[in-house]
Amino acid sequence: MINLPTLTAIIGPTAVGKTAFAVALAQRIGGEIISADSRQIYRGMEIGTAKPTPAEQAAVPHHLIDLCDPDADFSLAMYQDLAMAAIADVHARGRVPLLVGGTGQYLAAVLEGWQIPRVPPHPDIRADLERQAAERGTAALHAWLAAVDPAAAQQIAATNLRRIVRALEVYLVSGQPISAQQTRQPPPYTIRTLWLQREREELYRRADARVDAMLSAGLVEEVAHLRAQGYGWELPAMSSLGYIQLRPYLEGEASLAACVERLKFDTHNFIRRQGAWFRRLPQVEPIMLEDEGPAQRDRLVASFTPTH
Repeated sequence: MINLPTLTAIIGPTAVGKTAFAVALAQRIGGEIISADSRQIYRGMEIGTAKPTPAEQAAVPHHLIDLCDPDADFSLAMYQDLAMAAIADVHARGRVPLLVGGTGQYLAAVLEGWQIPRVPPHPDIRADLERQAAERGTAALHAWLAAVDPAAAQQIAATNLRRIVRALEVYLVSGQPISAQQTRQPPPYTIRTLWLQREREELYRRADARVDAMLSAGLVEEVAHLRAQGYGWELPAMSSLGYIQLRPYLEGEASLAACVERLKFDTHNFIRRQGAWFRRLPQVEPIMLEDEGPAQRDRLVASFTPTH
């Protein structure tokens, strides 16, 4: 029997308390954190992505944060390669890797061993597909995808232009449906997945409080600064939660209060959707957190017995 190195994942919805839990656990067991957050990879996006603070990053080594500028092309395959390299490096140094985040695709790519198509971006093809979407509508491109790759179309929402374009791009370049190339191979780890949870109303309350804290910390100014640097709303980075909701305010089309209300509503909706990804991940252990400050977290961390 082959003894595989252990990989512990700490997952959970937005605002559940993953970072604090992971930092406390890493400090106890000699761990290092590999981020699984698709927005924390971007430099200059500190507040809206709830990036670990300088103090948290100083307390425990963090990997895969601040990898690129907001207008960079960064694919799921690139993330998977970097994450697995970071995990191997942490293991090689005798430390304990903790995969921490709430981005379902990033987590699944590592924990389920996705075999991702290695088709690099083709800007000319993407531009043509986006032009077609602008002229004929996103639904028309989704119908095209359904004709050439029904399995992919079933998994991709008809409104998700970015993923539709990527699936068609892979098909046009390789001649093969993206769904046929997205197989799975068990990853080289013994996996343990800690799914942090809270009661729904408490989670919403925490999420709303976090939005308020982000605003106090300068979220509006952060988004305005990114726009002043030339980063457009069409970029995946700028269209993400916490950024695109402020567009109407910055363009003088809505009040800040209205945009904040929308951000909180969208955050609740995002929290509801995250669970669909977490349920499918391997070796999931649900952990219900209660609103009693750090006391329960510290007890759970103290009870954690790492395996190697």
